[in-house]
Amino acid sequence: MRHCIYPGTFDPITYGHLDVLSRAAKIFDRVTVAVAHNPGKGPLFPIAQRLEMLSANIASYPNVAVTSFGGLLMEFAMAQKADAIIRGLRALSDFEFEFNMALMNRHLQPEIETLFVMPNEQFSYCSSTLVKQVARFGGDVNHFVPPNVAAALKVAFAKGPG
Repeated sequence: MRHCIYPGTFDPITYGHLDVLSRAAKIFDRVTVAVAHNPGKGPLFPIAQRLEMLSANIASYPNVAVTSFGGLLMEFAMAQKADAIIRGLRALSDFEFEFNMALMNRHLQPEIETLFVMPNEQFSYCSSTLVKQVARFGGDVNHFVPPNVAAALKVAFAKGPG
């Protein structure tokens, strides 16, 4: 049974993330979406809320589970008995960072492959950071995130920009 890890901060999850996830779910028997506990990134949403937002959007994928992790991704992947790591590439600008990370991960655990997946081109410019910026100033993010995420962003920025 082939198993992959789809790691990220998912702060918040976007339709681009879900597109990459749907591609991974077609390729692998099992997909674990692994929400990184990385306080250094200063996430908008606490990890429990990110897990909840993700869980609400994976019901149509019977082979997908959601969890969180801290520490080295490759240690988590080994503990989960994963065969691969899935990473989404939106644009060429993502490649250098992801390539270097994949090489480091290969050094740490050569038996776990990293696969790069491109989302549908309609999501190529969408990122969690941009979505948060638009939402912070009251813009419409409904084309970029599921309804539960749009509602959570609205609540998070209810006090207005700042």
